[in-house]
Amino acid sequence: MASFDRRTALRGGLTAIGASTLPLPAWGAGQGLHNAAKGFGTLSGEVIDLSIDRAHFTTGGRSGHAVAVNGTIPGPLIRLREGQDVTINVANRLDEDSSIHWHGMLVPFQFDGVPGVSFPGIGPRDSFTYRFPVRQAGTYWWHSHSGLQEQIGHYGPLIIDPAAADPHEYDREFVLILSEFTPHHPHTIMRNLKVGEHYYNRQMMTLNEGGMTLGDRLTWGRMRMNPRDISDVTGAEYAYLINGHGPADDLELLFQAGERVRLRIINGSAMTFFNIRIPGTEMTVVQADGQDVAPVAIDEFQIGVAETYDVIVSPKAGAHVIVAEAIDRSGMGIASLTSMAGHRTEPPALREPVTLTMADMGMMAEHADMDHSMRDKSAVPETVNVGAGVDMIAPMPMDRMDFPGLGLDKTGHRVLRYTDLKALRPNPVRPPERQMEIHLTGNMERYMWSFDGQKLNAVSDHPIRFAFDERVRVKLVNDTMMAHPIHLHGHFFELVNGADDAHQPLKHTLIVQPGGTATFDLTANEPGDWAFHCHLLYHMHSGMFQVVTVRPLDGAR
Repeated sequence: MASFDRRTALRGGLTAIGASTLPLPAWGAGQGLHNAAKGFGTLSGEVIDLSIDRAHFTTGGRSGHAVAVNGTIPGPLIRLREGQDVTINVANRLDEDSSIHWHGMLVPFQFDGVPGVSFPGIGPRDSFTYRFPVRQAGTYWWHSHSGLQEQIGHYGPLIIDPAAADPHEYDREFVLILSEFTPHHPHTIMRNLKVGEHYYNRQMMTLNEGGMTLGDRLTWGRMRMNPRDISDVTGAEYAYLINGHGPADDLELLFQAGERVRLRIINGSAMTFFNIRIPGTEMTVVQADGQDVAPVAIDEFQIGVAETYDVIVSPKAGAHVIVAEAIDRSGMGIASLTSMAGHRTEPPALREPVTLTMADMGMMAEHADMDHSMRDKSAVPETVNVGAGVDMIAPMPMDRMDFPGLGLDKTGHRVLRYTDLKALRPNPVRPPERQMEIHLTGNMERYMWSFDGQKLNAVSDHPIRFAFDERVRVKLVNDTMMAHPIHLHGHFFELVNGADDAHQPLKHTLIVQPGGTATFDLTANEPGDWAFHCHLLYHMHSGMFQVVTVRPLDGAR
């Protein structure tokens, strides 16, 4: 394999991550493009072939250009077995670069699939072959890490069956990948967010709505914030999909009465947190981010972008609706879980919109009049580079690992919290050797996002460094008013969530709540260069992206 100079690539290939103006490809009305099929087939074996191509896609009243893999949206389910070796040949038939990242997979870093970090990318009309051993089991997914292709169909599920017996008993399974579809080019969406951060928000509050007083409005105005800033892109723009099917497609999942059904749920969206429930049916969480956890019985859970959860249900005979409601409650994805073909039940109405509180701003109510621009620089951590890209520092951030997610803290039923998760099998116990604090920063009005006030660009190559096998406790501090799903490539980390040291749950993606903190322990035992970023696509593209480097590469201490 040809050598790859990451530093040179960073000066070129990743420039677009921090770009504020983006070229807009000329998209026609779809003439000459095949219609992508909804849903996915299954590919397995030691050699798998994938083809990336332009397509046309329609759902509900929305229709537009897309990127399909092997002709479908989502792309095919890749089904592997723990312990096998796999070769995946990827042909890029686009007129632009592309790539595939194996999300949550433990692979050699040169096959991780991030252009400018681990490999150069797959050029137009070119191909690339991934080869790696399959070292794990669980529910994962794959997606493009080039441009904004993930938004327009370049993603798919990935399931790895365990080499030994599965610890969870079930009779039937369904893989559900959640996503969105927009008829507009994602660069147009990026441009609109730069023009006005409220561009897609149709739920702005009026003066007397929701008990808001004139004083409340003035307070939020002084902070240059809006209490309905929940999602950057909403149902005003998106159709919400389950396995490529919109709500009007009547996606049907057939089971037989008496069966235990495993639902492997993947959030493969670009920008949407979903709240998942099956009204009237209990769910038992058995896996998080592909890793087995002690079973937890719940009625609802929030799944951040790029997270996966496996749940087992024992539905009664009849029809049940699986609801994937967008966090801002501007729309939902729907599927029917039914024991009778053609029988469905009406989905519930959308719930009331979510409104942020002072706690979500990292401050208590008695300090609500605090100047949120934080002109008092003595309160700003030394590690944070305060400039145009940072408009706020949460003055009193608190651990919010026990928070179930915006809008779910007063539901009256059981909602999953990170503090409910415990590893099913014990992990090696080893105390951290050092601690690190990383701030999630941004300027909402200018739509700028970063870590510690610095975004990755062509002149800022300052990776987060770990020694090989170093054990580090990392505290993430969210100084913004939006939840961020933070993903580390190439590793699993252990949530510091109150579980005993041996049963801290393993994850690869972690939601950090607004104005809150979240902490994990990391053993940096995968040598190489790895992406570390917010998985909200437009936040990553706007600069909330960094490189983690684990050295030395030969594994020596």
